[in-house]
Amino acid sequence: MATPGGPSQGNFNPNVDPNVLANDMQNLQINNQNQQRSSNIGGGIFRPPHNTPFHQQTPPFTGSQPAIPPSGVLPRVPSPSNGPRQNTLPSNMVSARRSGRPPVAHPPPFASRPSPPGALPSSIGEPAVSSSSGIGPWQGPFPFSPLTSGPAPLPRASISGSLGNVPCTFTPGQITGGPRFPPATSSSMPRPEVVLPQSPTILPSGPSPQPPQMRPSYGIPPAGATSAMGRPPPPFSAPPNVRTSPGSSPFSAPVQGMLQASGSPYGMQTWPPQTQQPATSDYVVKDAGNCSPRYIRCTVNQIPCTADLLSTSGMQLALLVQPLALQHPSEEPIQIVDFGETGPIRCSRCKGYINPFMKFVDQGRHFICNFCGFTDETPRYYLCNLGPDGRRRDADERPELCRGTVEFVAAREYMVRDPMPSVFFFLIDVSVNAIQTGATAAACSAITQVLIDLPDGPRTLVGIATFDSTIHFYNLKRALQQPLMLIVPDIQDVYTPLESDVVVQLAECRQHLEILLDTIPTMFQNTRTADSAFGAAVKAAFLAVKTTGGKLLVFQSVLPSIGIGSLSSREAEGRTNVAAGEKEAHKLLQPMDKIMKTMAIEFAEHQVCVDLFITSQTYVDIASLSVVSRTTGGQVYYYYPFSAISDPAKLYNDLLWNVKRPQGFEAVMRVRCSQGIQVKEYYGNYCKRLPTDIDLPAQIDCDKTIMVSLRHDDKLQEGSECVFQCALLYSTVYGQRRIRVSTLSLPCTNMLSNLFRSADLDTCFTCMLKQAANEIPSAPLAQVRDHATNVCINILYSYRKLCATVFSSGQLVLPEAFKLLPLFVLALLKSSGLLPDGRIDDRSFWISYVSPLAAPLVVPLVYPRMIVLHDLDEKESDNVVIPTSVPLSSEHICDEGVYLLENGEVCLIYVGNSVQPNVLQKLFGISSIEDISNQFVLQQLENPLSKKVNAILNEIRRQRCSYLRLKLCRKGDPSGMMFFSYMVEDKNLGSLSYVEYLVHIHRQVQSKLTNI
Repeated sequence: MATPGGPSQGNFNPNVDPNVLANDMQNLQINNQNQQRSSNIGGGIFRPPHNTPFHQQTPPFTGSQPAIPPSGVLPRVPSPSNGPRQNTLPSNMVSARRSGRPPVAHPPPFASRPSPPGALPSSIGEPAVSSSSGIGPWQGPFPFSPLTSGPAPLPRASISGSLGNVPCTFTPGQITGGPRFPPATSSSMPRPEVVLPQSPTILPSGPSPQPPQMRPSYGIPPAGATSAMGRPPPPFSAPPNVRTSPGSSPFSAPVQGMLQASGSPYGMQTWPPQTQQPATSDYVVKDAGNCSPRYIRCTVNQIPCTADLLSTSGMQLALLVQPLALQHPSEEPIQIVDFGETGPIRCSRCKGYINPFMKFVDQGRHFICNFCGFTDETPRYYLCNLGPDGRRRDADERPELCRGTVEFVAAREYMVRDPMPSVFFFLIDVSVNAIQTGATAAACSAITQVLIDLPDGPRTLVGIATFDSTIHFYNLKRALQQPLMLIVPDIQDVYTPLESDVVVQLAECRQHLEILLDTIPTMFQNTRTADSAFGAAVKAAFLAVKTTGGKLLVFQSVLPSIGIGSLSSREAEGRTNVAAGEKEAHKLLQPMDKIMKTMAIEFAEHQVCVDLFITSQTYVDIASLSVVSRTTGGQVYYYYPFSAISDPAKLYNDLLWNVKRPQGFEAVMRVRCSQGIQVKEYYGNYCKRLPTDIDLPAQIDCDKTIMVSLRHDDKLQEGSECVFQCALLYSTVYGQRRIRVSTLSLPCTNMLSNLFRSADLDTCFTCMLKQAANEIPSAPLAQVRDHATNVCINILYSYRKLCATVFSSGQLVLPEAFKLLPLFVLALLKSSGLLPDGRIDDRSFWISYVSPLAAPLVVPLVYPRMIVLHDLDEKESDNVVIPTSVPLSSEHICDEGVYLLENGEVCLIYVGNSVQPNVLQKLFGISSIEDISNQFVLQQLENPLSKKVNAILNEIRRQRCSYLRLKLCRKGDPSGMMFFSYMVEDKNLGSLSYVEYLVHIHRQVQSKLTNI
């Protein structure tokens, strides 16, 4: 047995099969028709190259400060397809059981611990990577990171003295800034002079002339890479070759002389200003005690000591927790520690988990909890002498004492039952609408292809049912010559026939299931049944998996009209109310009744998750249907209007990523805080049965984010640290029970200027957007829009009044961290969720979509990326796949041009009326724009321009971990109007332009100043 905290042999995770995603999701030759499988309908497949270096082995954990692996190398080794049983140790797992005398290792000198300039605090209990010690070029699908060309060496963290735990540090690297400020405009309206003060209260940053970059999203699986969750992380693209000098960025090296003394007995003696790595930047994280910003982000990186100080700033105190976020390939894997049957070391009072910020005293015989301050006795098997710096001599050899994120093997006491198997139950709508639109055939084709990628082994179970006005189960036992249909006609008091034969092992029924999926579209091709018993079908499928738990993947095409949970159309009523001034229109965004909610709570209690794939061409009342997914921790996918030509490819890729992304089952999460701070509320897709915990039944995956709002319940001490810990208890896909613990420690301050200096714009705006989405169903839309603008005004007013030096009254003074806040708020007001007009289902889907959305994807959603395509042949690419984007203003669009616009969900290609025929011929193979079909599928032609455009689209889809629905837009028709509605900086849709909005904000700030 390995020594507790000692070196692990190889760093592979038993929950990871490096080949699962490698063969399907990385090489995005999705527009090349020759790359498609024969069974794929109009779509493409992610295929990773086989010459990637992702299978190179990483060195074992050796303690101290491991070197950063070279860029582009993913430190993983292949793992077996079936993980070891609960009582076995994988090669990257450290045993905490001791058989002899505690190992004694001399720690580095006191002044050799890295200090945290611009460090991102870590959090506890949620998956985290280390604090970033360097921002370097990396290849990645983060939607918030700029795409660039080749890798560059990663800078090392600076060294300074610190006591106890060490948070991660950021050093200047390759970054790109946000949109230029103020924007160019053709408007003649006078605008206020905008001043970005170079004040000692902030770290100055020069604005970039580029608009916010859309970055690759979390979730694209990398080739052969393995993660601690049991799935490979995504491939990453290198950052742009744009380097800014230190001091020109809000997250560059700290200004000397700004260190604060710390009076806390738990950790650091000095704290430089905490500056968060922006969610929309490329960076590599090195864990030095604080967890990675990919896992936990805080709205401010210095915590206000009092509630009054926070209120004065106009900001909110909140965390964004993404427990299973994907790591960068160059980052070290999360270490797994096994304490045996005793379980991990915890505080006996508050139950906080051991972490780098707990302080050992009395020669290591006791430790002080950094949450409640209670002094506990150290277990005898965990004793170790302290060094001259007060740290344990073995601290650098124990991952739980030197890493912000660590994963513990759960003892038997953490299990109510044996870990659940991987259960996938497919439920397909076969009503006449679904058959005629091709939705049923597309669903069957997607499921057939995905079966190849489901985990092998006896722990993978599958089942299938179809439904219209009745429910049809299928006996998939191998002994039968062919699947046997079992019809359930009672849709009021549903039941499951032959439960043991409806859900069976995949290996046993694969052949029968493939035959059945090929047969279903023709079996129901002559149906005349228009009704849909959605509620009854979901309830019956739940009964089939109730004993084990699992995932229900439901394909729905029409409004449920019969049986349990039947609904009636409210769309006409909604249009009338919108036209009448929206007095009660927001109630149409609430569920019609409580039946779906009651069912969902029962599903969650039995660890059943529901994912909805809505392939509709009419109103389906997403407000009511999405309750089931939201409460059970699932997700809603929306294809409106569904096209049998262009949408099957996206449906397949969405389903593939849904079942293959890093995920865990039977999860429970809790966030703990230091004394003086407590959790106020959680936001996201979950079920809450206890006041302190949230249940994530059946599924918690790498894409889901939980927002945690915080509040003061006592005054904090100036200079002390405030610690947050997220603990996630979950089961791996291979049946191991784990506890992922992430710890974040931030300094406390009494200075308002420090709050503005350390504010994280991306996190603040993401929290603002999620709160707005949460309010839309319960408040008039005008009130929600006004509230978003008032939040922006209050923040800028507080800074102008209390922090900024004296400026002319005609100047709009913006804090460096919030210089783009007005632009983002304006973009939010023009998004589909907050537009005064629009379809009820579109707004309901927007609310459902943003609820679990990660910070890196929020800014791209409201401020998309626009790229010029027609002149790609004239530009030198410098090995950059995606060229520089242009601002979202119509003045940058000409009638002779072709443009691509994407927001992570849809991709629009706009073609002007005067485009040169040779450009049309190269891109689309036609000579006139009238020849392009409305059912548009982009083909790759044998010319350089077409290959470049397809390469750009493939790279965007890989980055976003989403296939992106492709739509053609032409000037003069409704599609062209839709394209120009994304021009956020223009005056459109009855709303203000960017310059007009700045003027409005400035006048409101002036009004508040004069009314003091």
